[in-house]
Amino acid sequence: MLDLLSYKTPEPKVIAGAKADWELVIGMEVHAQVSSNAKLFSGASTGFGAEPNSHVAFVDAAMPGMLPVINEFCIAQAVKTGLGLKAGINLRSAFDRKNYFYPDLPQGYQISQLYHPIVGEGEIVVDMGPGIARKVRIERIHLEQDAGKSIHDMDPTMSFVDLNRTGVALMEIVSRPDIRGPEEAAAYVVKLRQILRYLGTCDGNMQNGNLRCDVNVSVCRPGQYEKYQATQDFAHLGTRCELKNMNSMRFIQAAIDFEARRQIAILEDGGEVVQETRLYDPDKNETRSMRSKEEAHDYRYFPCPDLLPLEIEQAWVDDIAAAMPELPDEKKARFVEGLGLSEYDASVLTAEVENADYFEAVVAVCDDGKLAANWVINELFGRLKKDGADIDASPMSPAQLGGIITLIKSGDISGKIAKDLFEIVYTEGGDPAEIVTARGMKQVTDLGTIEAAVDKIIAESPAEVEKAKANPKLVGWFVGQVIKASGGKTNPAAVKEIVAKKLGI
Repeated sequence: MLDLLSYKTPEPKVIAGAKADWELVIGMEVHAQVSSNAKLFSGASTGFGAEPNSHVAFVDAAMPGMLPVINEFCIAQAVKTGLGLKAGINLRSAFDRKNYFYPDLPQGYQISQLYHPIVGEGEIVVDMGPGIARKVRIERIHLEQDAGKSIHDMDPTMSFVDLNRTGVALMEIVSRPDIRGPEEAAAYVVKLRQILRYLGTCDGNMQNGNLRCDVNVSVCRPGQYEKYQATQDFAHLGTRCELKNMNSMRFIQAAIDFEARRQIAILEDGGEVVQETRLYDPDKNETRSMRSKEEAHDYRYFPCPDLLPLEIEQAWVDDIAAAMPELPDEKKARFVEGLGLSEYDASVLTAEVENADYFEAVVAVCDDGKLAANWVINELFGRLKKDGADIDASPMSPAQLGGIITLIKSGDISGKIAKDLFEIVYTEGGDPAEIVTARGMKQVTDLGTIEAAVDKIIAESPAEVEKAKANPKLVGWFVGQVIKASGGKTNPAAVKEIVAKKLGI
């Protein structure tokens, strides 16, 4: 786990206005689609990419007399997420109706949780670099149903509605305003996505809309944020504006930067920032007003009459906790402390759960964490990037890569031969050990054979012999010549030792 006592808190982002310096204050509301085969209140499929309106149950379409039934698995996923964020789990929660008209929400209201969410306060540690981390407090996580999708580009005069997403379970993960810059905001989403994927509670696919962010941005003068922290009085902070439905780390950063500068310009002109919801236009790199920001009372929340309060047992929560997977911070610490990896290598390998699983499978074969990290990061990841492929599509299995590394460790092949072998296995497949034997790639380790090759090179190179005796560093030239003559099959360490002995160095 990251020890925050040994980490420095990053400095807040300071933006120079025309008249003064300003600081950013950012809070995030992340909507994460629960990984579940069925919706929150119906048995309809949540599969992506189906024909429009093919995954719609009667209750999703708000047919008369249809009542919602809570999906227990979605509840378990929310509890698991709360535990992963070190949050308190509320054994008693309740669903409310949030009333507003959307054409793609047939009920005319959204079933959500305002007054009694299922998950309480937690935290996320956002690693901003070596020795630098920000703790972002989580205010709550509540469950709610998603809306459908309006389609406006299929006909010049009509709009269409696809209800496949209607009723899909969402976790809204609400942070405190603890984020202090655009880069931190993006890093927070990256870290949250990473945790959710490790937990298996959300696939984090932003392209499919399975992870969407609403970003609350405000600016204040230096020193005001510290007053807020001391008192928790929002009066010390500026008026916030919400940037709706962000689904790109790059756009999140650009939108925050633009919005902050827009607010600063208004304030320095003597105006007031109006609390509202805004949309970011990446083509124009600007935000524009969408609607005034509603307060909770504007939605006329009231307890959902169709659903009893949700009560869960502590023993059930304990069972979920007992089955929790290893989370990224814990895995990273184990890679550093147990396998001797650098912080950087451990960060790369734990960034995606699939990468970490692949790496550990390689280590299980070759029993060498450092060597495995080098080959996974530099050779495999490099080749996959060149091919535009993910680790799931790797033509080389962990057993095959582990087999190559095992051959290096045993001295059967050199590093140069290993790279040739890697290319063969990557493109053609096969068992590395069998390929080495069948193609005569095994490294020459017989000292008599190596000594004969050294004698030949020394006899043919009298001038280089004199230079090497004067400058022992030039012994590497002889090592290179012997290895080259053997087609890369000679053991470099053995060659170096024999050359040094022969030349009396």
